[in-house]
Amino acid sequence: MSRPSVAIASLGGTISMTPSAAAGGVVPKLDAAQLVAAVPGLGELADISAEPIFQLPSASLGPEQLLACLAWAEGKVAGGARGVVLTQGTDTIEETAFFLDLYWRHPEPLIITGAMRTPLAAGADGPANLLAAVQVAMDDQSRGRGVLVVMNDTIHRARWVCKSDSLSVQTFVSPDGGPAGRVVEGQPEYFHPPVDRPLASPPTRRFPKVAVVPALLGDDGDLAVAALDLGYEAIVVAAFGAGHVSFGFAAHVERLSKVVPVVIASRTGAGATASRTYGFSGSEVDLARRGALLSKWLHPLKARLLLGALLAAGTPREQIPDAFAKWGTLPRHSPIQQQPVP
Repeated sequence: MSRPSVAIASLGGTISMTPSAAAGGVVPKLDAAQLVAAVPGLGELADISAEPIFQLPSASLGPEQLLACLAWAEGKVAGGARGVVLTQGTDTIEETAFFLDLYWRHPEPLIITGAMRTPLAAGADGPANLLAAVQVAMDDQSRGRGVLVVMNDTIHRARWVCKSDSLSVQTFVSPDGGPAGRVVEGQPEYFHPPVDRPLASPPTRRFPKVAVVPALLGDDGDLAVAALDLGYEAIVVAAFGAGHVSFGFAAHVERLSKVVPVVIASRTGAGATASRTYGFSGSEVDLARRGALLSKWLHPLKARLLLGALLAAGTPREQIPDAFAKWGTLPRHSPIQQQPVP
């Protein structure tokens, strides 16, 4: 019986970083083959192919690089890979995973992993994370689940995963949705069946600039107006609580939403925006009346990526509310029927 094939690509990040005297700290140096070689027994699990795509700290990844990764991963699946693993820096994993999940149309799993400690640190977590990622990638139970993040023997769905701590190895959590599963004795064990995943249509233009503007105490959102002047094509407001802003900010939202899409998300880190609870000026009910969209369960960072994907696909303005609502509501546990959103 032939062994499964798993393709691994490195993008840089802490998992690949070693000290540099010139830089005064660690920098990305190790490539995918070197990372694989550092994991005992990995080659015994599957036929591993490993190659570098980028050598970047994850803060310098962007849509162009991620679309290149997507094309690479699709090529590996077309060539027979049972699963694909990307290693990268943890700073942007919650965003890169969601971005790739918007477009990943294959039943084969696409796994993202990284490390919180450098390879030369005591207790380096990179090898264990890479091993767990491959174990998840090659398991049949992982099929149909889209893009998954595997860190610290925990499996997270791209939709929910967030980085919650700047340095802890237990940084990745999935507020509201909870983790998808755990890796136990080398095998993934899932807590829930796969769910329907809406998909974005492929981009037909360069990704637009979408601003995230926080609601702050004593601030009326003048930055949102400045963003429009700077060429941003849409705005996500990281609002107070269940989707609230000040009186002055609400007036800006009304003016801006007549020009560009404006989405209201909660800055709290968990929970949905409300839709019919509060009625004061600047509440979620008021902002919807003024023309803003409510993100429901989507975190501001992910709402930004979705809004950018819809605009990049040429989605007409009048179709954005219905398209956005497909991601804002909770996914259903049902047979997978993946359809692109216009």
